[in-house]
Amino acid sequence: MTLALALVFSLAHADEYSDVSQLVRAGKLVEALNKADQHLVSKPRDPQMRFLKGVILRDSGKTADAIATFTRLTEDFPELPEPYNNLAVLYAGQSQFDKARTALEMAIRTNPSYATAHENLGDVYAKLASQAYNKALQLDASNAAVAPKLALIRDLFSPTGAKNQRPTLPSPSAAAASTPPATAAVKPASTAATTTPTLTASVTPSTAPATTPKPANTNAAVDAEAAVQTWAKAWAAKDVKAYLASYGKDFDPQGSMSRSAWEEERRQRITSKSKISVRLENLTITVSGNTAIAKFRQDYKANGLAVSSRKTLELLRSGDRWLIIKESTGS
Repeated sequence: MTLALALVFSLAHADEYSDVSQLVRAGKLVEALNKADQHLVSKPRDPQMRFLKGVILRDSGKTADAIATFTRLTEDFPELPEPYNNLAVLYAGQSQFDKARTALEMAIRTNPSYATAHENLGDVYAKLASQAYNKALQLDASNAAVAPKLALIRDLFSPTGAKNQRPTLPSPSAAAASTPPATAAVKPASTAATTTPTLTASVTPSTAPATTPKPANTNAAVDAEAAVQTWAKAWAAKDVKAYLASYGKDFDPQGSMSRSAWEEERRQRITSKSKISVRLENLTITVSGNTAIAKFRQDYKANGLAVSSRKTLELLRSGDRWLIIKESTGS
């Protein structure tokens, strides 16, 4: 499984995050935790430092406290997928695979393009499958079809290449650069299919430049861009009706969530914020017939949370309007 170890870092507090990260790298977990707690006295809702605190607690072997920290983050900032992902890793470490699966499904619901969570979910399903196959063999040892399946999963979770090391944190330069959420590759290792995964972590910040196709110089491109800007302004103004009206009838929320459930979730998230800021940068529009692709960097701020990410919207022309039929983050 993969443990996410960093959120977007605010430039204003990059030094504080960097100091805590350096203490963790040096193995000075007590000092790191004290410094994080000092920061949180004056900024108790700071999601970045709370996230780092969760990593420190997990690194210190205080699993219950780490779970409590990440759980509160999901409650206060349900739009962030990384806390859900880390909860799943902690639950998996306790062999609570059903809870891990639920947490990962929430991460994917929050960000359908979150590849880390999709990979982790596959690992969790494999572990659940191994438990089911073991049970099947216990009930019927003569079932020749089960053993090969169990052997396949044992091979999948073989210890080859796995390392038993402590998760590392992002470098100070990565923090100061305010990069998108970094992830850590963590692979479960097992000598038996029912063994709890051994977590291994390495941080690889996502710094690849975004693709910026040249906008089409047509009225269609201008109209599509205006539709995207209207969507962003409605979101920032907390105008839920106008925001939802920007999505076409063919829009698919992805995952198992229905359109009505997605709309209700979006309504609650938007109206629960006291203030929202949505800024689009490097917006480009590519038009092909009745479809358009909008790519941009989205800077989102609400209730002390600041998240910067790449965003892609696919729009379909319906009469004289351009409506969103698909959206993804990180592409």
